[in-house]
Amino acid sequence: MSKPYNTFELGNLDLLSGDVLHDAWIAYKTHGRLSARGDNVVVLPTFYTGTHARNEGFFGPGRAIDPERHFVICVDLLGNGISSSPSNSARAYGAKYPLVQMWDNIACQHRLLTEALGVDRIALVAGWSMAGSQAYQWAAQYPDMVDAILPFCASARTSPHNSVFLEGVKAALCADQTWDNGNYKSPPVAGLKAFGRVYAGWAFSQSFYREGLYRQLGFETPEDLLKDWEEDHATGWDANNLLAKLATWKAGDISAGPLYEGNFTAALGAIKAKAILMPCTQDLYFPPQDNAIEARHMPNAAFRPYDSPWGHCAANPGNDPGFTKQLEANIRELLP
Repeated sequence: MSKPYNTFELGNLDLLSGDVLHDAWIAYKTHGRLSARGDNVVVLPTFYTGTHARNEGFFGPGRAIDPERHFVICVDLLGNGISSSPSNSARAYGAKYPLVQMWDNIACQHRLLTEALGVDRIALVAGWSMAGSQAYQWAAQYPDMVDAILPFCASARTSPHNSVFLEGVKAALCADQTWDNGNYKSPPVAGLKAFGRVYAGWAFSQSFYREGLYRQLGFETPEDLLKDWEEDHATGWDANNLLAKLATWKAGDISAGPLYEGNFTAALGAIKAKAILMPCTQDLYFPPQDNAIEARHMPNAAFRPYDSPWGHCAANPGNDPGFTKQLEANIRELLP
């Protein structure tokens, strides 16, 4: 039975850290066709717990991103269990999986587009959370290739407070003795459940819980939601995959690498793409203040915050119709 996606072989991948990821690949799925002029490409990277399939909630017939008009490329993040990851590598990396940074992911995506898909211009890179961080990375790493970006509930550099959040969920997972420094023989279920419970406190806002919006998701109490998040993480995710992607997220910084050598302001200033930055004002770990700072240093950026009690999860398709409506309007403004 064929896989419902494609893979692009990368061979032994030299990473920004100086380490090597052996026999690597990235997974992807395309929708629509490349136009004769090559000017209709939309790249949608994946978010932290996302896959190419989850991205299908952001486009469709008659929508701002429409496969009838656009060539949509959904690319799986390294470490997400579909692209090269601790769980599917031929080498038993475990917790010693090398650090894969945003730079590495975008360099691989660039190879996919140019070597396999015949793409030399991108009309739009958009995405939620870590996918939005990759949109910034694309525009800084290949400024002459990207026409527009729309990162939503994301940032160009992971803030210190965001890192503290990540260390908290990581500590909850790694406290499970079954994790055994990444050498577990069976899933560290207690740690995965703790990870999910802690994460649920950050994914939604205080208003979400105060106003009982969890009932719109089918939960009678906050505890019901916590139990659901427990089970989702315990049954749906490999611990070392979560930690590998968490390391990528924590290291997020568009100025990392040889182009800007840590000069964040210079990296933002080098972005030529037209940009709309769309944070949620009640996002607890990608707050709008970070995007406001970024916009001041980007030549062609508009800062468009959206207020929603759904917090970071306002962007999840189906949660907040108002957010989706505004996102669609912003995309239409950027896309030909």
